[in-house]
Amino acid sequence: MTDLLKGNIVIIGSGLIGRSWAMVFASGGFTVTLYDIVKEQVAAALEDIRKQMEELKKSGMLRGTLSVDEQMSLISGCSDLKTALEDAIYIQECVPESLELKRKIFADIDLHINDTAIISSSTSCLSPTKMFNGLKHVKNCIVAHPVNPPYYVPLVELVPHPETQPATVERTYDLMKKIGQSPVKLLKETDGFVLNRLQYAVVSEAWRLVQDGVISPRDVDLVMSEGLGMRYAFLGPLETAHLNADGFQSYCERYGEGIKRVLTTFGPVPEFSGEVAQKIDAALWDNKSSKNDQLATRREWRNLCLSRLAKLKSEIKYNN
Repeated sequence: MTDLLKGNIVIIGSGLIGRSWAMVFASGGFTVTLYDIVKEQVAAALEDIRKQMEELKKSGMLRGTLSVDEQMSLISGCSDLKTALEDAIYIQECVPESLELKRKIFADIDLHINDTAIISSSTSCLSPTKMFNGLKHVKNCIVAHPVNPPYYVPLVELVPHPETQPATVERTYDLMKKIGQSPVKLLKETDGFVLNRLQYAVVSEAWRLVQDGVISPRDVDLVMSEGLGMRYAFLGPLETAHLNADGFQSYCERYGEGIKRVLTTFGPVPEFSGEVAQKIDAALWDNKSSKNDQLATRREWRNLCLSRLAKLKSEIKYNN
């Protein structure tokens, strides 16, 4: 880790994910350069980051031991890629989910970095093979897929390219631990990685239950937030099953046949369009304010809940 203690963390893209990553790294005491091609977007991002940090300070949820001013002094903006990449030890790409765009960005980055800098992508489902093939520094390339927003949710999925050096994985893992994230290592590529494969399975069945008239959109969300989600905030599905019986093998013996029976009733993969999409969308809005205001208010509430949950989990963390 000594080679990661000094140098510049570069965030490529100043959108919501990029801003959140910048805050995470600054909270860990790292110098951060936030890059975007448009100067005005960088300035707006820095202003928003300070606003978020001030709110976090008021609520007692600011991460790290540094003050808001100290953390902000670590973050600078830049609209020239070559300049931004000077002294870079780690690059976290956060541009829109377009393979063509990401490949172009990585090709440009590849020209301006040294042989030890790590190139990482925040992609949620594009494979490392598709993004990093042909790069000179492919051995230093890795996916570090966060949960949105990474400042409030610590999980990071680390997915190597087949040519990624094991040392790159370990250095990235150590860095994520140092800044307070919770990294997991995928042993090989799989479409959608792990988090989204689990998430898509839940979203798909939620859709089918609404489509079949079994439950309303609001109530299916309550099933998760007031039911499964209560357990899943602390335990994964496998340990949940393990504790619901006398071990996981016992769970399979008791409930295996019922699980298989129910699974055979699951319908085909939804189209995620049309009347059902409109029904779910309509149920999730209210008529009290503009849609933009509703999203901003609910995101702020979500982030507050997540930060308080993270604090609670850190206070009662169980060590295996």
